[in-house]
Amino acid sequence: MDSLHQAKVQKFEEFVDQRLKPDLVRAIAERDKVFEQQKIFSDLRRNIENLEKNSVTSLRTLVDIGSEVYLQAEVPDTQRIFVDIGLGFHVEFTWSEALNYITQREEKIARQIEEYTQLIASIKAQIKLVLEGIREIIQLPAEKSLPERIF
Repeated sequence: MDSLHQAKVQKFEEFVDQRLKPDLVRAIAERDKVFEQQKIFSDLRRNIENLEKNSVTSLRTLVDIGSEVYLQAEVPDTQRIFVDIGLGFHVEFTWSEALNYITQREEKIARQIEEYTQLIASIKAQIKLVLEGIREIIQLPAEKSLPERIF
């Protein structure tokens, strides 16, 4: 392989290693954060529905005050709850208002997950395309996909 081809291969490899792979790692990390938000809202929905179903009007609970230190707390009226809406802001909701808000947030979160999933697929496709280009430059035969087994 001549030096021109080596230089092209090196540039493609650098592009994959310095641009595409970090972009892929970042997109996966962002999608994982959104999955965590989805779990938080799902848990909140389940807790509110349990409170409604069991007609709980007051409760005793443990509250994490940081660094895995818990404090016992008594909630005299569970009819209104505070929901973290982001950036350190909390809004007081009734159960039905909170469930409506959660539904809206879950829809937004589902769209974000879909967007990140599409971005991840696009980056993976770009990586595969560049690797195929490298393979053509160095004149290796294309990878053969394995035949699917039927059991």
